[in-house]
Amino acid sequence: MKMTRLKAAAMAAGLATMMASTALAADVKATMIIYLDPSVQFFNPVVKGAQDAASQFGVDLDVQYANNDPVRQNDLIESATASGVDGIAVAISSSDAFDESICAATKAGIIVIGFNNDDLEGAKGNCRQAYVGMDEFASGVELGERMIKEFGLKSGDVVFNPREIPEASFAVARGGGIEKAMTDAGIKVETVRAGLDPAEAQNIIAQFLIANPNVKALFGTGSVTSTVGAGAIKDAGVNIPFGGFDLAVEIVNAVESGAMFATMDQQPYLQGYYPIAQIALAKKYGLTPTDVDTGQGAFLDKSRISSVKPLIGSYR
Repeated sequence: MKMTRLKAAAMAAGLATMMASTALAADVKATMIIYLDPSVQFFNPVVKGAQDAASQFGVDLDVQYANNDPVRQNDLIESATASGVDGIAVAISSSDAFDESICAATKAGIIVIGFNNDDLEGAKGNCRQAYVGMDEFASGVELGERMIKEFGLKSGDVVFNPREIPEASFAVARGGGIEKAMTDAGIKVETVRAGLDPAEAQNIIAQFLIANPNVKALFGTGSVTSTVGAGAIKDAGVNIPFGGFDLAVEIVNAVESGAMFATMDQQPYLQGYYPIAQIALAKKYGLTPTDVDTGQGAFLDKSRISSVKPLIGSYR
């Protein structure tokens, strides 16, 4: 069952009010596993949301980072399982790499909730009991269709969609959504691996734009390409529309200035809060975890972006 963004917000407010009187004793143990490393600022609101939920619902929370290493991530899942935690919140950044370890955890009676990234087949492809995050394919389609309409992109045009980690599930889903919108309109999509280093990614994007002056638009796939995209366009000396994903100060500044058309916000605070809250509620009261779509209505253009700027790094 999918929960709408409005219902999700109401649920968060209700849960917070219910627990606000005092933090509970930590009688539930949970591990949160983030697939990148602590330097990736996107996950700061995720961790804050998880910590807030842990405090409110009495959860002993351990946050671990896999540093973009699937072997390490599997080790972390297996270690949490062996330690007998009550729940695991894990970013399912690959549709295949973590199937066995997650299934082993659920068979051991551990509540496993995916967040931020999901198996591309959803519940059919992985044993996790629920997923909290953006419908990334649908968001890619929405961004692509809005860019086509806003900037008159047409059949025969070429657009550029660099991807930080092309094989990661978020890149496959978001990029696939963008490609779906473009293909339906007869537009060709070019893509390259941009990596996670911002300076390197900006240079890769700029060099591609210089070498391919026929490109009509740029699409960021994740927080890195979306953060550096406006700078890359400037470095390349071109004037093309640009849209992307996620929030950072640089992204907000680019949208405010008009250098970026819009960004798709996936509300990372909720991606941290809900998995930990649901683990606690499932353990204590037997309540069934449910999917939560944190990306509905999250299109942020110049008319909406300024309101979130003061919250970046904490709640947004």
